[in-house]
Amino acid sequence: MALVRYAVERGCAVITLDSPRNRNALSAQLMRELSTHLTTAAESDDIRCVVLTHTGSTFCAGGDLAEGVSARTTERFRDLLRQVVELPKPVLGRIDGHVRAAGIGLVGACDIVVAGPRTTFAFTEVRIGVAPAIITLTTLSRMSERAAARYCLTGETFDATTAAATGLVTVAAQDVDTELERMLEAIRGCSPQGLAETKPLTTRGVLDAFDARAVTLQQQSARLFASPEAQEGMAAFLERRQPRWALPA
Repeated sequence: MALVRYAVERGCAVITLDSPRNRNALSAQLMRELSTHLTTAAESDDIRCVVLTHTGSTFCAGGDLAEGVSARTTERFRDLLRQVVELPKPVLGRIDGHVRAAGIGLVGACDIVVAGPRTTFAFTEVRIGVAPAIITLTTLSRMSERAAARYCLTGETFDATTAAATGLVTVAAQDVDTELERMLEAIRGCSPQGLAETKPLTTRGVLDAFDARAVTLQQQSARLFASPEAQEGMAAFLERRQPRWALPA
């Protein structure tokens, strides 16, 4: 069964994460299908832009902990984020649900993000014994340093309005589809060549970070996920209990 759907609407490729059973977690299958659809959109002359969205109450819960996180998994995720950033067409995130951990990396990779009133975010890596290593490639250049330090270090949940204030998303909207359509109409009036030449100007800083740190951060992520502390953190999460290393409230 497919976990990611692809449709074309008036020159826009709509890619929908459709695995609500596990809250659109980044399983190997989901990442593979998402990458395939991104390639299809990139290679189609009829596509002006991409909308990345979701079914269910969660945009993306992060990595699929039930499936396990290996060095190959972190490498695949690193390459997927770069694919979104390098896509020669604008990628617009349409989000109206929860976003956690690696899912925030996808948000940061998008060029424009509209977040609805049901959206919440949390960098939950620190709560299971790892670090938001790879996703800092697409988020640190978006957010203010103070906001990034607070939310990466505490794992606190924050809403769409706060995300917009920090720079993580473009706009927090009560009516996410109306706001998104306004932006899509603007893009439909833009030149394909103009879009293809302009996007790299806006993503140069992110790609510089990939060139400088992506391999090191991917290796750090793989090392941390394999550590005993993280293994206990992931087990505790799946078993819905506090990890042994958590201090009492």
